[in-house]
Amino acid sequence: MQEIETGNFATPRWVIYPPASIRVVNWNINRGLELKRVIEFLVSARADLVLLQESDLNARRTHHLNVAKEIAQKLQMNYVFGREFQELAQGSPASPAYHGQATLSRWPLSNWRIIRFRRQSNFWGPHWYLPDVEPFQKRIGGRLALVSDANIAGKTIVTYNLHLESKGDEGLRCAQIDEALEDARRYDSNTPILLAGDFNLDVSNGLAAAAISRTQFQDAFANQHMRTTLAHSFLDQGRTIDWIFTRGPIRASQPQVHRSVSASDHYPLSIALALA
Repeated sequence: MQEIETGNFATPRWVIYPPASIRVVNWNINRGLELKRVIEFLVSARADLVLLQESDLNARRTHHLNVAKEIAQKLQMNYVFGREFQELAQGSPASPAYHGQATLSRWPLSNWRIIRFRRQSNFWGPHWYLPDVEPFQKRIGGRLALVSDANIAGKTIVTYNLHLESKGDEGLRCAQIDEALEDARRYDSNTPILLAGDFNLDVSNGLAAAAISRTQFQDAFANQHMRTTLAHSFLDQGRTIDWIFTRGPIRASQPQVHRSVSASDHYPLSIALALA
């Protein structure tokens, strides 16, 4: 489950200096069930750097496609995919199915690695009394952060693509955030870092907010928070659980939650990222 898949589909560009800013999109794409509409939005967004959560690989529900690779090819981007779970109800022993995070870039990606969080929920694991069929979603693996460097004409941005646990309590999710933040301490204050993903948690206050603030990460949506998941009922009006944070000599502007896009149960988030 430590396996990482990569692919290079970006057109090589001879650029002496990095651009003044780039466009970043963060999005939980709900396995890529609406892949055509996902691609349509990403094309229209003209993103330079894309962080995706819940991307399928060889799953029955998404027609056995490699969703990250399909998107990268259509957008002519490079990609890195980290396996979060083996989906036992979506494949077979001879042809397993996976689900995880993907980071895509118009620029080269390097130094990719996985942080498999030490604290995990036991909710998803297979149990003898449950069959490996839908709707039980039995899985092998665990939540992770996918880390990679985007090399933008001599300027390196370290990206952390997070998907925190949806089950369990807030303490579990805070512990997973802490692991990513602790890992980021290896980089000095002059290293640009982008930390984004589906946190399954409102981190605008409480223990998570305090931990993020202590490590000098800045909320790209400061004072502009809105719900990032679809409303499911009168009682469930959606949640604010998808986030983008920055640290170092980069600055976020033009934050937007694209609430008109209905290709997933989450809305895509975008920012402009100025490179100092």
